[in-house]
Order: sequence, then structure tokens, then C-alpha cells
Amino acid sequence: MDAQKKLQALSDEFQQLQTELEGLVDARQKLESQQQENQGVQSEFAELDDDSNIYKLIGPVLLKQDKTEAVMAVSGRLEFIEKEIKRIEKEIEEKQETSEKKRTEVPAGPSHHSPSP
Repeated sequence: MDAQKKLQALSDEFQQLQTELEGLVDARQKLESQQQENQGVQSEFAELDDDSNIYKLIGPVLLKQDKTEAVMAVSGRLEFIEKEIKRIEKEIEEKQETSEKKRTEVPAGPSHHSPSP
């Protein structure tokens, strides 16, 4: 493979990694937003009496839900979100390392050309 094609291939791979990295960062931000939302719900539940009415929106319908059941559901969701955030952060770290390796493979520029005036 000639130098130009190799450079283009490296550049394409680097661009692909950057695109994947952006997608992962977006996913992490969405999860962090969901995490904050669920933590807010959890703190609201902590302030409620055990006999308080809790309703869950399912489609267009509000269904009454037991407090214990609702607390467990939110805790389970938070646990899942935390695992997903950790998984995505690990993926982001791996992509950043791979991206950095690709970036160092791309030459800084042709050394045989003099700079343009």
C-alpha cells in the first residue's frame, strides 16, 4: 500500500473512532441524566410516609403502586444505570487509547516539502 493510501486509511480509522467516541459520550450523558432523575425520585420516596399513594405512569394510564415496590424498582434502575455508566466509561477509555495510538501513527506531515510562504 502506498503512503497516500495508508495515510488515508489511518485518517478514516481515526475519524471512525472519533465518531464512536462521540456516540459513547452522548450515551453516558443520557445515562447520567437518567441517574440524576432517578436519584431525585429516590429522595422524594424517602420523604414519603409508608402509606402514601404512589402512582406509576404506564402509557396513558396512572396505576397505583405499593411504596416498597416503587422503591425497589427505582433502586434496581439506579443499579442498572450505574453498571451501564461504568461499562461505557471503560469503553470510552479503550476508544481514547486506540484513538491516541492511531493519531501517533499518522505522520505529522510530509517532511520533504518546505512550508508554504
